[in-house]
Amino acid sequence: MAGAEAKGNTRREVEVDGRTLSLSNLDKVLWPKSKTVKGEAIDYYARVADTLLPHLAGRPLTLVRFPDGVDGFRFYEKRAPKGAPDWVRTARVGFDRAGEIDFVVCDDKPTLIWLAQLAALELHPSLSKARNMEVPTSMVFDLDPGPPASIRECCVVGLRVRELFDQLGLETFAKSSGSKGLQVYVPLNGRTKYERTKPYAQAVAQALEQAEPDLVVSRMTKKLRVGKVLVDWSQNTRSKTTVSVYSLRARERPTISTPVTWDEVEAGAEGKTDLRFEASDVLARISEHGDLFAPVLELRQSLPRRRPPG
Repeated sequence: MAGAEAKGNTRREVEVDGRTLSLSNLDKVLWPKSKTVKGEAIDYYARVADTLLPHLAGRPLTLVRFPDGVDGFRFYEKRAPKGAPDWVRTARVGFDRAGEIDFVVCDDKPTLIWLAQLAALELHPSLSKARNMEVPTSMVFDLDPGPPASIRECCVVGLRVRELFDQLGLETFAKSSGSKGLQVYVPLNGRTKYERTKPYAQAVAQALEQAEPDLVVSRMTKKLRVGKVLVDWSQNTRSKTTVSVYSLRARERPTISTPVTWDEVEAGAEGKTDLRFEASDVLARISEHGDLFAPVLELRQSLPRRRPPG
């Protein structure tokens, strides 16, 4: 599926790893400002599939769909869409209030292309695998700037998060959110449950806020966030999801949540880069560096018993 071949105004059948998929509306503009069409979004996911799929495999997936483009109606879809091909894998997960939900689990390229055909532009997997929903494979911090704060301040705070975990002997990995902020992951890949990671993440956010109250806020209250970076720890819970690495984002342009090096975060803190990447950038980075987020999938680490340093 080359970029030029992905455009057209007729329905087209394609073969993807032995599965037949019917693609339609390939020339429909989904990002009006950049005039990016649906076919280009499908083409991106086809090209990035080998790198992206390990980060989705085995995880309940929440879809964010944009049938009329990023400026139109959007909806979050947790339940597997009706009419899904019988080869699309699902996982049944129980929740206290919502009951049981059959989530899509995107383990292969045909499923990924089928989701792109549905205009599920944003992919939000659980931090857990479906087989063990009580155990996250990572702890995550979503750094979100309150204007006039920007990605620059997020990078400064991201470096603070890294320094804190360096003191604890734990490695951290960063990615752009694909929107305004930065996300920092602490791989675990062990037996640590949310009942431990959530309060620990909250304690980290509070320690950062106490150390730099003019820069960091740990509470969601909007009036507290002006000019500061929210260290959102609340995503460390069974019922929430976080945008996947390599997922497209529904912003003015088709930016992508992209792994970045700590050297790049330092450059961002100095105002030398805004850490915004689109499809061609991401594919070139993968070609040059491979998957910078690959260690997040396998690195085994344990949270220390003591509270994070203040």
